[in-house]
Amino acid sequence: MAIDKDIQELLVLGDSDLLIHQVQGEWAVKNSKIALYMKLVQRLCKRYNKIDFRHTPRLQNEFADALATIYSMIKHLNTSCIDPLEIYLKEQPTHCSYVEVEPDGRPWYFDIRKYLEIITYPNNATFNQKKAIHRIANNLFPSREILYRRTLDMGLLRCVNDIKAMKLLK
Repeated sequence: MAIDKDIQELLVLGDSDLLIHQVQGEWAVKNSKIALYMKLVQRLCKRYNKIDFRHTPRLQNEFADALATIYSMIKHLNTSCIDPLEIYLKEQPTHCSYVEVEPDGRPWYFDIRKYLEIITYPNNATFNQKKAIHRIANNLFPSREILYRRTLDMGLLRCVNDIKAMKLLK
């Protein structure tokens, strides 16, 4: 698209630190399959007056992950052309005020807290449920009876049950 629009200056954001350093020539390319791509990228770079490559950590790139997920869900009959996707940014943040009550009456994080405390999964948990509990638990930590989530900027978010969530929303 940048070539078609005759763009002269380009900023490329990538979530692979390895590939960014390889493209910039800072690190060697050892994989023969990647070497072919690097030659193509280097040839494409010559089309621009200025091109910069920057690494964006995947955790800070949720928007690109969301777009990739949406794209992977769309079936295209004509693979040579992809319809453009229009995205509108809201000026003000949007908040969801829907809180779902768990059928067993326990807080949503009950199984996660139990996993963190004694490294055990619920008896009837499937492989995917165990995997999800483990993944979510990586960003959480217990402090006495309270469970916290660590944010990217090292802030802490307190996990709350449905009753506390409704009070906070009101």
